Amino acid sequence: MDERVHPEVRRIAEEIDTMEIRGAATIADAVARALRTQARESEATDPEMFRGELRAAARTLYETRPTAVSLPNALRYVLRGMSATTVEGLRQNVVDSADEFCARLERAQADLGQVGANRLRDGDVIMTHCHSTDALACVETAVKQGKHIEAIVKETRPRNQGHITARELHEMGVPVTLIVDSAARRYLNDVDHVLVGADAVAADGSVINKIGTSGLAVNARDRGTPIMVAAQTLKLHPGTMTGHTVDIEMRETEEIIDAETLAEIGNPTVKNPAFDVTPPRYVDAIVTERGQFPPESIVILMRELFGEGTTEPWAER
Repeated sequence: MDERVHPEVRRIAEEIDTMEIRGAATIADAVARALRTQARESEATDPEMFRGELRAAARTLYETRPTAVSLPNALRYVLRGMSATTVEGLRQNVVDSADEFCARLERAQADLGQVGANRLRDGDVIMTHCHSTDALACVETAVKQGKHIEAIVKETRPRNQGHITARELHEMGVPVTLIVDSAARRYLNDVDHVLVGADAVAADGSVINKIGTSGLAVNARDRGTPIMVAAQTLKLHPGTMTGHTVDIEMRETEEIIDAETLAEIGNPTVKNPAFDVTPPRYVDAIVTERGQFPPESIVILMRELFGEGTTEPWAER
């Protein structure tokens, strides 16, 4: 670990890596606040030393979750404003950018929820996969509008994030039916919308989300059930405009099976991909705080927000 990195940044990086901090918006907020702490606590005596510390902190954070695109987007937003020529000026640049980012982030989910709620009708039944605060924002807003919404929640192995979704929906007053992942197709005929979040959205409208999303989308399309993806713009992956492919994170074997049981069954190779890619043809709408978009047009919004190219300020030396 780079000694220039503040202990609080290291702590946040560790919590992101171990998924104690999870969810794209939560990760992005934590990252922005970590950079703000690094800037405030820096004892750098010259501008280049200060920039080096911030880049080191950003790299430490960036390396924790390669697929969570909200993380590098937060880094870009906070670091892009380092234009001052003095340490104090640079410090203020970072603090101001982090504050602005967190404020925008706080508003974004409420705006997204309003857009998504407009697609939900009174009496609708949704099916969810994994846990997404963006997706739940749509449901929460619909409930506050007086709509009766029910949910069929997939448990989402191997970490059972569906249990979090079930609890939070229950707290909203939404009747919940919890099912095992493999039962999804059986219950899709009872569903009006499949509602999922996204860890990243590529320029062609492909959706990178928790493993199992793609299979659910294929089944939903076969059943004629609309698939709505709720994703703040911080989850758009600007690197895909220039040909970058999205890395699929592989998680630890122990999430699936313990070492003793693995040995008992002959030590087979275990694969534990965290995410999969759902092609745009299986997605009906991507809902953001900027409005809803067909997946094929999401690149227009991406260009508006990020331009034609991308930068990685944490990689500069």
